[in-house]
Amino acid sequence: MPLIRSISGLRATVGDSLTPDVVVDYAAAFAEYIGGGRVVVGRDGRPSGSWIEELVIGTLRACGVTVEVLGLAPTPTVQLATETSEASGGISITASHNPSQWNGLKFLDASGIFLGPEACAEFFAIVDARRRPLADWQGGGGIRLASDTIERHVEATLALPFVDVPGLQARGFKVVVDAVNASGSHIVPMLLERCGCEVVPLFCTASGIFPHTPEPLPENLGELAEAVRAHGADIGIAVDPDADRLVLIDERGEPFGEEYTITQAAEYVLGWARRTRATDDLSVVVNLSTTRAVDDVAARHDARLVRTPVGEINVALEMKRQGSIIGGEGSGGVILPSLHYGRDSLAGIIITLMHLLERGGTMSALRASLPSYVIVKKKAPLIPGASAEAVLARIAAAAPSDARITTSDGLRLDFERSWVHMRSSNTEPIIRVIAEAPTEAAAQVLATRYMADVLEG
Repeated sequence: MPLIRSISGLRATVGDSLTPDVVVDYAAAFAEYIGGGRVVVGRDGRPSGSWIEELVIGTLRACGVTVEVLGLAPTPTVQLATETSEASGGISITASHNPSQWNGLKFLDASGIFLGPEACAEFFAIVDARRRPLADWQGGGGIRLASDTIERHVEATLALPFVDVPGLQARGFKVVVDAVNASGSHIVPMLLERCGCEVVPLFCTASGIFPHTPEPLPENLGELAEAVRAHGADIGIAVDPDADRLVLIDERGEPFGEEYTITQAAEYVLGWARRTRATDDLSVVVNLSTTRAVDDVAARHDARLVRTPVGEINVALEMKRQGSIIGGEGSGGVILPSLHYGRDSLAGIIITLMHLLERGGTMSALRASLPSYVIVKKKAPLIPGASAEAVLARIAAAAPSDARITTSDGLRLDFERSWVHMRSSNTEPIIRVIAEAPTEAAAQVLATRYMADVLEG
């Protein structure tokens, strides 16, 4: 597989496209890009992360950069540690939801958010120049082993203004956790235990050996669903290897819906803000592939809804511009600026617990209270030699007259009660086709129709 680099960072298959030389090139270029100083480094736990971490640390130090090493840590922990320190940037060693043979690097600026499109272009130009500006024998960077970053992340989460720790402790939810034996293995149970939850760890060994395909989709979470039923749990929690995405299972062992992680988070935070008059100007930012249920929730609370191209950095930057109180992506990503500007499963977990505590009842009842749509996601490799841009331009030209066309990120067609979004993936060599409608049948028809158009090349 080729190297894939984008606003989501760098990722590739280990020993094939992701080699020691590649790691050194990118780490050295990052040292030049940030202009020295200090860099926070963490990894998601997959086996290849250990040697990649050693190369990243050694290269940064050889370039005169001091490294703060977090070891096994979620990407949002790396982001928070970077934002709240004097670091010039951060690197999370992860391939996110990709299988074990993949790994990669996510690059953060001094504020703890990913590099934006212009910053990426500048950084990648430095990579391609391959200058490797090494320090002299007296100028090597230092190293600091950080031991308290996970605890500080948990403390910051519990200190959020809407969190009622005594109330949660009195309620005592029972929660099953599937962290795919990766970076969420310690921090997620720690947060839950601090909230008085009875935690049933399913895959929380931190071994880095994934027990199933790591993307937290319903077809990969059968054992979690069964464990929720077997233990009579209130909630099942699944996070991906770098623990920025959160997917929920209700008390019946049924998927809550990854799109509804951000939907219920927006419902709770907007409701809290209105009740407490935290701000009068409320806005929510999500990407173009996220459920329209968030539009409905925003309308309930008289909040503005803004959509961006897919990519965490696009959402985060727009949230900063809008002064948004909540945002995220329909893949299970919640961004809560009062914690930090990055997708964070801990933010999603604490919002979910508080939402359930204040509403009473069950997760299934909470889900039933939200606007209901069905989203269908398909993907296909491009036909060799085909251009994604040309394919989508052809589809746009033939779009129905009643469709509202958006081309800021691939092609999105909006209809009265449904939409379809077609775009090249930032992380895989494929085109994604995502459709949503009030019923599964309607969504399937829409997705199938436009997938056929994509496959025509």
